[in-house]
Amino acid sequence: MRGVGNGMVRRGGWCAQGDSSAAPPPRVDWQTVVAAAGWRVLCRLKLRQFRCFESLEFRLEGGVALFAGENAQGKTSILEAVCVLMRLQSPRAGGVAELARLGGSGFSVEGEFADRRLLYSVEGSRRRCAVDGAACKTKGEYLRQTGLVVWMGNDDLALVRAGGDGRRRYLDFAAAQIYPAYRASLRAYGRALRARNFLFKRDARPRWDQIDAYTQLLVEHGEVIARARAELVGALAGPAAEAQRAVSGRDEPLGLSYARSGGADLAAAFEQSRDQDARRRQTCVGPHRDDLELTVNALPAATFASEGQQRTIALALKLAQRCALEAAKGESPLLLIDDIFGELDRGRRNALLENLPGSAQKLITTTQLDWAEAGFLAGAERFEVAGGGVVR
Repeated sequence: MRGVGNGMVRRGGWCAQGDSSAAPPPRVDWQTVVAAAGWRVLCRLKLRQFRCFESLEFRLEGGVALFAGENAQGKTSILEAVCVLMRLQSPRAGGVAELARLGGSGFSVEGEFADRRLLYSVEGSRRRCAVDGAACKTKGEYLRQTGLVVWMGNDDLALVRAGGDGRRRYLDFAAAQIYPAYRASLRAYGRALRARNFLFKRDARPRWDQIDAYTQLLVEHGEVIARARAELVGALAGPAAEAQRAVSGRDEPLGLSYARSGGADLAAAFEQSRDQDARRRQTCVGPHRDDLELTVNALPAATFASEGQQRTIALALKLAQRCALEAAKGESPLLLIDDIFGELDRGRRNALLENLPGSAQKLITTTQLDWAEAGFLAGAERFEVAGGGVVR
């Protein structure tokens, strides 16, 4: 696996890849900077029958795009569509069927990213991915030609407060963008886990000959998942601690560690858990039970951190995710920032605004703009979202 812990330099409290002088200053023509630096950016988006939008198309010409409007007008759906286009998954929906406009059977998302035309469409049970008009045989082939993404939203607070599911998804979303084999192993592990649990529930007495066939698959793919996650957490720890200090303005040591539910030897963990699995009729150890442990000032963040500290930790995790992606892949991910600034106090908000990376394209939703500093607005494109449309 390719490492994610090397090649980082520091800029204004965050880590970034390459020369810090590449960050574009305000009022510099974005397209000129992009061409000179060789950055890959999204410059057009087109939706059909996606969420509340029957049809929508617009161009992006700046490094920062602000989408303003009242609630329930589709601002978040625009960011969601970009995430679906780039990563073939939604941070909000459990399945692609939920993304189709009410009453519809499908949708499509198109975009121009760098010099490529991307398309993802769904019609009933059919899925199509295409680059420059040519259909991709696999999702992996498509994803190798798209961009990196970091999603930042209000529900990120659950990364600190809630159970381990959200933290595992946080790791999986980044790891799938870094490690080529990760996505396939994650899917194979999920299929084997469902089958193994089904056998426990189907039979009153476990049929270990059948169960163990799936245990072998869980060990094989679970080791890939656990090793990648552990390496990723190692790459996230330093940048997350820096981001925590920079945004909070205080020395509040943030700690990250990857906790494996059954220990380092996954095969031994499954063997030792046989009686417990049979008694509970489910698989009790493995990467699906692992967790990302978070501490602040050496204490569990979920229990001892204040709400302000927890919000800062959630921001730090996403900013660290950007650092890890950039260090591993050599380019800045697209930042999709969904209505978070209104929830931050002035100090944290200003610290975040001042340190958002100049090399990253940023798409931001908001219900109001009174939080934005004048310098930040000066270099931003502004769009009004209302009534199923977008007006520049």
